[in-house]
Amino acid sequence: MRYDIIGKNGFVPTDAIKSYATKRLAKVVSFFDESLITEVRVVCKVYKDHHKVEVTIPARGTVLRSEVSDPDMYTAIDKSVDKLTTQIRKHKDKLKKHLDKQGIGKVYSDDFDTEAIEKDVLASQLVKNKQIELKPMSVDSALVEMELSGHDFYVFLNEETMKVNVAYLREDGDYAVIETH
Repeated sequence: MRYDIIGKNGFVPTDAIKSYATKRLAKVVSFFDESLITEVRVVCKVYKDHHKVEVTIPARGTVLRSEVSDPDMYTAIDKSVDKLTTQIRKHKDKLKKHLDKQGIGKVYSDDFDTEAIEKDVLASQLVKNKQIELKPMSVDSALVEMELSGHDFYVFLNEETMKVNVAYLREDGDYAVIETH
């Protein structure tokens, strides 16, 4: 298991921050089978009035992601772990079904117990350009990926129509899909 903990905006993570993040994120990684996750990437950013922690855990067949801001770096790490844990707990069945479809048999470790998980608690200009690979998938799979990414939308290639679609979370809490011609 490799933990990449890096700083941005002039921040250099101390050994204490690295150790704390590694220890806390080990809890999230322990929910899954050891062969499924090989790396955890943590980006720590410092701004004038807050810290931001972005955690990305690419697993075979899916990506777990959280992005949290807080005035304290340690609290931001804790909130990020809580957010990931909540995502996993909330979507355990969907995630297992999604990964089973991709041929990944054992998803969760033997120690994983949903009941044991404790629940703790716009930029005005273009600041990031991200390229993605569109893979054909069902609408249900796209909704699972959207929930796991922590975003309120997800761009995907609909496997039925082979056209680009956007799944998104509506303000009323329901999901919707925008289909292209």
